[in-house]
Amino acid sequence: MLTGLSWLALEVKYLEPARSFYEETLALSLRERRADELAFAAGETDLVLRRPEAVPRGGLHTHYAFSIPDAEYDEWWDRLSADYDLEEVAFGSAKSLYLYDPDGNCVELGQQGVDGPGIDGIFEVVLEVEDLERAEAFYTELGFETVDVGDERKRVRMNGPMALELWEPHLGIADARGGVHVDLGFETSEPTGALEAVSDRVSRVDRVADEEVVVRDPDGHVLTFTT
Repeated sequence: MLTGLSWLALEVKYLEPARSFYEETLALSLRERRADELAFAAGETDLVLRRPEAVPRGGLHTHYAFSIPDAEYDEWWDRLSADYDLEEVAFGSAKSLYLYDPDGNCVELGQQGVDGPGIDGIFEVVLEVEDLERAEAFYTELGFETVDVGDERKRVRMNGPMALELWEPHLGIADARGGVHVDLGFETSEPTGALEAVSDRVSRVDRVADEEVVVRDPDGHVLTFTT
């Protein structure tokens, strides 16, 4: 149903420190600049940085993960560890490093076997939810599949256009938290079909058009289904 992640939007207090971090520290290309918003190309997904001037706002304290080529991991570690207190976690044979951006988002760079060079996609986003079973049921209707359940059932990992982690409030790896009021854009050939799948579960419908539908999930995260 959902075939790709179009964008992830984060809220930033000031654009320039955020721009410096993502453009200079993480070497992302600035794709578009507007008065209160920056859009960076992260592979085929846009990372949007947005000042809190209107709705939808971007996500706060969002944990998410960039894909990097396996062979570049040590280079990234050496480059970033000079200025950041990094944390490292191994997932089988793949490693990830964690650091924080100027607005308190936990940024993961993980080996994903992508082509690169540099950051080449977003492979995981973590959302904070109030009721894990309710949130899991909602995203299941959109085609996500549960692949892992955390200890004490405070966390669920689902696979779809990217890995989606649903967390009840707690601190995860690197003291990360799930994002609140996160704005996600999803590609789909049938935006209205995605709406029909969850019409009885959304908290609000903001827009319905042939090529774009905007809804809010049960926890207030903004989801756009777009062709």
